[in-house]
Amino acid sequence: MTLLLWVFSVFAFSAPQDTVALEQVEVYAPALERFAQGQKVFTFQPEALSAYSARSLGDLLQEKSPVFVRQYGAGMLASPSFRGTSAGHTAIFWNGLPINSPSLGQSDLSILPVEAMDEVQLQFGSSGALFGNEAIGGSVHLGTQSDFGAGFQGKFSQTFGSFGLFNSAVSTGFSSKKTLQGFGTLGGLKVFSAKTRLYRQFADNDFAYRDLSQAGIPEIREDHAQVEQIGWVQDLAWNLSEKSQLKGAFWWQKSNREIQPPMGSNTQDSQSDESIRAVLDYYRFGRQSVWNLKAGFVQDELVFNETRNQTRQYSLATDYDFEYGTDWKLKAGVRATFAEGDLSTYSADDQRYEFYQSANWQAAEDLALSLNLRQFAYQDGFAPFLPGIGMDWGFWGNEKQQVLLKASLGKGFKVPTLNDRFWEPGGNPDLLPEESLNWELGLHWTKEGAFSWDQSLTYYRMQVDNWIIWLPMGSVWTPQNIREVRNQGVEYQGKTGWKIGNWNWDLALSYTYSQALDLTTEPSNPQQLPYTPEHQANGNLSAGIGGLALNLGSFFVGQRAIGTGNARIMDSYQIWNAGLAFSKLKWGNTSFPLSFQVLNLLDKDYQVLYLRAMPGRSYQFNLTIHL
Repeated sequence: MTLLLWVFSVFAFSAPQDTVALEQVEVYAPALERFAQGQKVFTFQPEALSAYSARSLGDLLQEKSPVFVRQYGAGMLASPSFRGTSAGHTAIFWNGLPINSPSLGQSDLSILPVEAMDEVQLQFGSSGALFGNEAIGGSVHLGTQSDFGAGFQGKFSQTFGSFGLFNSAVSTGFSSKKTLQGFGTLGGLKVFSAKTRLYRQFADNDFAYRDLSQAGIPEIREDHAQVEQIGWVQDLAWNLSEKSQLKGAFWWQKSNREIQPPMGSNTQDSQSDESIRAVLDYYRFGRQSVWNLKAGFVQDELVFNETRNQTRQYSLATDYDFEYGTDWKLKAGVRATFAEGDLSTYSADDQRYEFYQSANWQAAEDLALSLNLRQFAYQDGFAPFLPGIGMDWGFWGNEKQQVLLKASLGKGFKVPTLNDRFWEPGGNPDLLPEESLNWELGLHWTKEGAFSWDQSLTYYRMQVDNWIIWLPMGSVWTPQNIREVRNQGVEYQGKTGWKIGNWNWDLALSYTYSQALDLTTEPSNPQQLPYTPEHQANGNLSAGIGGLALNLGSFFVGQRAIGTGNARIMDSYQIWNAGLAFSKLKWGNTSFPLSFQVLNLLDKDYQVLYLRAMPGRSYQFNLTIHL
C-alpha cells in the first residue's frame, strides 16, 4: 500500500509539461540501461543478429553469450540457464510484453528464430524490482523496430545446408520519406511506418551419430527429428500528432516437430506449437516526459501427440517516465496480467498485479545511482516487496578511456506456475514464491582509438530460497519448496578491435565460472546442480577487407553432473565454427550478400544432455537479396 501511494504521489507531483515536436523522437524505445545501473547488460549488435538470422535464439545465446543453453537435440527443446539458475528463472519479453508460458513458466528458445527479431538484449542477475516475475537468473529482451523516413525496403533470404536444412524468409517495409505539410499538427512529421516479415524454416535433421546405448557403439542415422516452422511478424507505427504515437506489433508462429528420442529409445512422439503474440503501445510525449499505455495478448497452444494444452495471457500496463531537473529520471507504473489455462488435466486462471517505480539520480558527472521498487500481488497473496539498488561510478578516465565500477543489490522472485499449483494429480496450491537475493560487483573498461577494446569483469553472488522441485510422493509426483541454492561466480567478456593494413580485425572472448550449489542435500558438502557447468567460454575472431569477412568461432562447455550427488559426469566439449561472407555484390541498387558457414568444423561427437545426440559437421549457404 505504501508503494502504491508513492506511485500516485509521483504522478501527482510531476504534472505533464509542455510538449515538443515528435519528429526528434519518432520511435520511443526506452533503453534497458536507463534504470539498470550496476547490473550487467549485454546487447547483440545487428551484425551478429544478421549472421544468425537462419538460426534460433538458443544457438545465438549458446555461442555468443555467457548463458548456458540446455538442448535436447537438434531443433529440440532449448532452455536458458543464467548463472546456474533454471529456465523458469529467466524472464523473456517481446516488445516489453512478457511471453513465458504461464503453465510452464518458461520459453523454448529453439522455436524463437532470430529472423523474427531486430533487437536482443540480455540482463544478468536478480532484477525482480525492475522486470517482475521470473527475473531471478536474468532476463531476455526481444524487440522489433519501425523505421521512419526509409521509403520502400525489401529483402529475400534463402539458406540451405546439411541434413535437409532449407530456410526461407522475405520481408518488406514502407515508411513515408517525406514530411507532410499542411495537415495541422502533422505538418513536418514522417507519419507512417510498416514492416512485414514471413519465414519458413525446415530441417530433416537426419544426421549420423554414435549410439551409446548399443553394444559396440555403432554409428546410426537419426530418422525422427524433422522440424518445420512458419511465421509472420507485422509492425506498424503511426505518428498521430507532434506529441503522440501509436505502435503495434503482431507475431504468429507455428512449429511442427518430430521429437528426437534419446539413445536406446524408439519412441515416435510429435509436437506442435502455435503462438499468437500481439502488443499495442500508445505514447504521449512531453518536453521531458513520456506516458505509455500498453495492451498485450499472448496465446500458446501445444499439442503433444494428441494431447492439447492451451494458455492465454492478457496484459494491460501504463507507466509515466519523466525527468525532473537535469539530474533525476523517474518512472512509475502499474501492470495487470490475466492468465487462463486449458490443459489436459485441469483448467485454471490467475490474476497478477504489479506496482513499480524506478529512479535514476545523476549524483555527479561520473556517478549514477538507481533505485527500483516493485510490489507484486496475485490471487493467493502478496509476493515479497522487492527493492533493488545500483551504482555506476566512472572513477577513472580521459578522452579515450574510461573505467567504470558497477555494483548492485536486488531481490527476485518467481510465482508458482499454473502447472505447479493445479496439475492433476500432484499440483500443490500451497506453494510459496521462490525468492532470491543477488549482489554483484563489476569493472567495465572501454578504450577508443586505433586499438580499441571493451572489457568487463563481474563477480556475483546469489541465494535462491523456496526453490520448487517436483518429487515423488508415493506414486504421484508433486512440487515442493525444499531446495536452497547458492550461486556465485565470475564472468568476463571482452572485445578488441584493430587494423593491420587494409584489414579490420575483431576478437571477442567470454569466460564464465559458475558455482550453483544445492544446500539442501548435504549442507556440509554441497554439490553442483545437475547439468550446470562450472566452466564455460566462447570466442570469435573475425577479419574483414572491403566486402569480404572471415570468422572463426568456438564455444566450450565444461563437465556437467547428470543427477544429484555427481554420481555420473558428462564430458566437456568444445565446438568450432567457421564462416565466410561477401557483401559487395551489387547490380544497380540491388545488393546480393553471400555467406557460407561450417558448423562443428572438427566434427566433434558430443552431447549437451545425456543420451541426446547432437549433429556433427554441417554446412550452410545463404543468399540474401536487398531491394
